[in-house]
This record gives sequence, structure tokens and C-alpha cells, in this order.
Amino acid sequence: MKRLTLFALAITLIATVLAAKSPYQAVLQHSRIRGRTHGPNVCAMQKIQGTDKKYFTNCKQWYHRKICGKPTVISYECCPGYERAIGEKGCPAALPLANIYKTLGVVGATTTKMYSERAKLQEEIEGPGSFTFFAPSNEAWAALPTEILDALVSNVNIELLNALHYHMINRRLTSDDLKHGSSFSSMYQDFDVHIHHYSNGIVTVNCARLVKTDQHATNGIVHVVDKVITAITNNVNTLIDTDDDLDTLRTAVAAAGLTNLLENEGTYTIFAPTNEAFEKIPSETLTRILGDPVALKDLLNYHILKNLHCAESIVAGTPLETLQGSVLEVGCDGAEMTINGKAIVMQKDRLGTNGVVHYINELLIPDSAKTLLELAEGSVVTTASKLFKDAGLTDHLIGSEAVTLLAPLDDAFKDKSLAMTPDMKKLLRNHILKERFSSKSLYHGQELETLGGLKLRVFVFRNNLCIENACIAAHDKNGRYANMFVVDKVLAPPMGTVMDVLKADDRFSTLVGAIQRAGLTELLNKKGTYTFFAPTNAAFSAMPPADLNKLMRDPKELANLLKYHIGEEFLVGGAVTSHTRMKPIAGDKLELGTRNSTIYVNRVPVVEGDLMATNGVVHAVDVIIKPLPPKIVSDQAEGSTIRRTSSVRAGTHVMKNDDLFQKVLRSQSSKAMSRVQ
Repeated sequence: MKRLTLFALAITLIATVLAAKSPYQAVLQHSRIRGRTHGPNVCAMQKIQGTDKKYFTNCKQWYHRKICGKPTVISYECCPGYERAIGEKGCPAALPLANIYKTLGVVGATTTKMYSERAKLQEEIEGPGSFTFFAPSNEAWAALPTEILDALVSNVNIELLNALHYHMINRRLTSDDLKHGSSFSSMYQDFDVHIHHYSNGIVTVNCARLVKTDQHATNGIVHVVDKVITAITNNVNTLIDTDDDLDTLRTAVAAAGLTNLLENEGTYTIFAPTNEAFEKIPSETLTRILGDPVALKDLLNYHILKNLHCAESIVAGTPLETLQGSVLEVGCDGAEMTINGKAIVMQKDRLGTNGVVHYINELLIPDSAKTLLELAEGSVVTTASKLFKDAGLTDHLIGSEAVTLLAPLDDAFKDKSLAMTPDMKKLLRNHILKERFSSKSLYHGQELETLGGLKLRVFVFRNNLCIENACIAAHDKNGRYANMFVVDKVLAPPMGTVMDVLKADDRFSTLVGAIQRAGLTELLNKKGTYTFFAPTNAAFSAMPPADLNKLMRDPKELANLLKYHIGEEFLVGGAVTSHTRMKPIAGDKLELGTRNSTIYVNRVPVVEGDLMATNGVVHAVDVIIKPLPPKIVSDQAEGSTIRRTSSVRAGTHVMKNDDLFQKVLRSQSSKAMSRVQ
């Protein structure tokens, strides 16, 4: 019954939201549904703790109980257009229709009502007509800088009246009429007001959020907004041109040929770096970018979103596409607007006719404008970055060579010597590929040549893409001239065949002798793709001496045991998932898995993996691997035959179940069901 009720509620929510006319109406309907237990026309509101900001709730915010990363409290209020009635539950009474002047008082916009009276606007909004009034809340007037408010109230017949007329449209517009990107002529010299209706249900006029909508009046409609709005006359390029804090940006825009873009029609969002933001960048980096038209254009386009986003439209982190092609994570932390998680927005919502400008105090540099060294520094590969510089490879990381850097994660260097020996320098040169590659273009069996002259193999697995033993651990970093692959391990290029690898490691001296006795030397030297779970000397020493001696005297038995340790396919550690199987040369399948970054084969841990060979890979184990005991499969998992056998085995229990079934058939409810059928 409980499930049925939840299902019905879900269906109601979906049907109601689908029937809604706009994103705002969808959020309003959700708030109605959440508030209906408190009576008719009650809406659930979320208020950010410590502020006066309230929002109608959507599904995500309802369950997270957070807006802009801050906790919210739920309150239940009358939905727009309704009020409480004494002695009755909820908000059953519709607000009485009155003219706009009186409605301003009803909706709590008392300061706007007072200023309307002072500016001699009262008669107009009491009289005949059909107006839309975007009425600033009392808090909006209080937030105005003192000098601006003084200028308005000191000249009520002109400045204040003009300001109020700019909040009015000479026609009735409900929230449904306020379409995203639409503009309407105001009653102040026909200057447009700009509407944005976002997918999260937020509606803004000139970046002021509508906090109470659709308050109907006899001569129009009132929408309460959270800011006093001002007339928009300039495009965003003019805003940049006329601000001394944006001198460097203005020069960069002109050099990149973006002036026309910012003058033409559009709905852009510009995160405008101040002069201070440019000064924070190392001079050599800034000089390089400013002198490179391609990098400069990418840099500036990375600061421009394709669509207009006022600060009030952001209630949670949202990936938004830039003109450069990549995305910025635009979010909020309380009252602060954030970009990629950082609160670097100093000034918000300077609105132009073709977009909005937000001032930032930190330059955003896209990967496409960076050198390899800049891609590596300040990321998860800082250890590799330092080592490449110490190895004298800086010129390859800052130049214009079309190369690909294989940069191991910092964790890949744990327990490794970082001494800059000749071997280390050689190894690091082999982490730089001679061509610029995209991981999406790599294919299984491909060979990639390094600066060190080696040819590295590409292995494509179901869950990973690997170059030798190193698997790609993150998305490609595509720099100005070169690309970077972040990999999970330091490369271990193959140094010979599987047999060569075993002979070169003293831990496998017993195994090498066993391979020779078993006649498998030729197999492990010839071309192939083998995975050898190689028992160390410790694994053989752990065997009872009598069993070991017997095994070593029987070449055939020894060969079978060793073949059970050799897989017929190539598998590096990064390709092993929680349930991986491998067919050995002899015997049943090997069961592989991972736990706490350790690989297990038939429950035996691999003590060191990914010893690369030209014809395979070696993983060291300290225990001889044995077949796992057969699994006991449950009756239900094996089909009807086993179930029938199990039924016979169950005997009396099955008879009891049959008796119970007969009782159900004879029950009153069963007879009633038969009559219905």
C-alpha cells in the first residue's frame, strides 16, 4: 500500500510538471505539491539560513536542502494570488482585486508604494489601463547606494518618476509571457527591459529576480523584484571601453579582433578580468599569450559564455559552455558567485544590451593557450613536471613542438627513487612522444615513437586505454602546440622477452630453472602476448620440500603447473576489474580481481605487477596459484532442472508448501477472486 501511494505521488508530480507552461510554473507546481498537506494553495518555500532570500523549491533543492551551498529551512506560505482565511486551513481565499497602487501594499512593496505617491505616480496606477509593474521590494530600495537613492528622492518629479516608469510596461504580462531572451519597451522613453527565464525556474528582469509573481490587479499585474533596475543603453563592448579597470582587457579584445563580436547583437556573459587579474600572471606567460593571436583569442573566448547568465540565475554549480568550446563550472557559495569553485567575481550583473559583464580578479587561462609545462604545473602531475625540468627537457615543454607528454600522477612516484641518474633521464625522454596525439585516435597494437627512440605499444581494454603499463587516468589536456596524457604509472618500457625479464630478476631464479626443466624456454622467448603470473623463489620455498622435489623431477607435471600461471592474452594491471577472467594455456580459467589497489589472481595477491616484455607482461606472486574450489550455485540461479531436483530433495518441506497452496485455494479471498474472474 505504501509503495502504491509513493507511486501515485510520483505520477502526480510528473504529470503536474509536464502540464506546467514554463520552468517557473514547473517549480511553482512542485512547491504547491510539497505544500498541499498544509492546505489548499500553500507553497513550500526554501529560505537560505541567515538571509531573507526565499525560493520556490524544485525536486533537487528539496532533497538536498541547499541553495548556493548553504543550508535552507522550509517554510509554508500562501502561493501567489491567495491569502489565509480565519478558521480555515491553508490559503483558500483569493486575494481581492484592487488597482496596482493598492496591490503594492498587499504584496509588501510598501516602499515602492510610498515612492509612487511622492513621484505623483499614484493617480496613474490607480486609474484605467493595463500595466505590468516590476515593483522593487523594500529590501531592494534599502540596498541602493545612499548617493543614488538621495539623487532619486531629491528630484521626485523627474528622476524618481523616470526610475519608476522604467519598472513599468504598458501592457499586462504574466510570468508565462516573460519568455527567455525577450525584451519589452518600458514606459520610460521606450527603453527596453530584458527578460531571462531560466530552466531552473528563475525569472529575471535586467538581472533582478522576480520574488513574487503574478499579483493580479484591476488595471494590470505586479511582479515583485529583488533589485531596483536601471535603463540599459550600452552594449558590452562600450561597458569595457569606458571602464579604466578594464584597460588591459580592452587592449586584448582589440588585438584579438573581438570588438565587432561584442558590439553586435547577442546574449553573452563576459567574465571580465580586471587590470589586477592580468598583473597576477607571470610576465613571460602574459607576453607569450598577448603575442600569439591564436592563444589570445582562445583566452578571451574562454571568458565568454554562449548565453546570458545573471548572477541570480545560479543556485548551484552548473557547467556552462564558452565560446572557446570548453566549459566553466559556474556556481555560487552563499552570496558569492564562483567560477571553477573559486570566488573570484568582484562585481556582478553589469548589464548591456547584448549581454552581461561580471568582473573577476583572476585570469582564466584555458588549456588551449598553455604550454606543456603550464599544463603540468599546479596539477596532479607536479612531481613529473619537476623531474622533466631537472632532466633538462624544459625546451620540449615550453616550445612549439607538436609532441605528446605522458605525465605520471604524483602517486605513481611513491616508493621510487627520484635521483636524476642517466637511466632516469633516459626514462623521462621516453615519456615524450614525437607526435601530437589524441587519446581518441589511438588504437590497439599501435606503436608510438618517443624522443628516446623507443616504440611504445598501445593496448585497448574494455575499461582502459594503456600505453605499455601506463593507463590514461584523465581526459586529454590539449595545449597550444602539444597534448598531455595523465597516466597512472611511470612507464616501464619492455627490455626483452618474458624469459629475459625473468632471467634479469634474482627473485625468479628458481622459476627460470623450472621453465628450463619443463621445456618452456622457447615458448617464453617467441613472439606472443602472454601474461605470466610468475612465482617468486619465495613461492617455491613455501612448498613442502618433498612436494617441490617431486614436482621438479616430473617435467610434464611441472609444465602443466607453469602453464596454469600463463594467460593466453596480454593484461596489465590497469585492465583488471573486480571480475576479470583469463584463460591460461592449461587448466581452468583464472579469476582476477582488485581490492585496495592490489590485484588478486585466484585470491593470490600480486606482489609486483607490470614487468613489461616484448611478448607479454610479468606479474610476480609469492604463492603458487591453484585452481579455486568449485562454486556452489544456488538453486534459483541454475534453472528449472536443479529446482526440481531440489524439490525432491526437500521432501516434506515441498509437501508442506503444497498443503499451504491448497489452503489458499480454499480460502474466502480466493473464492472471491474466482467470482470476479
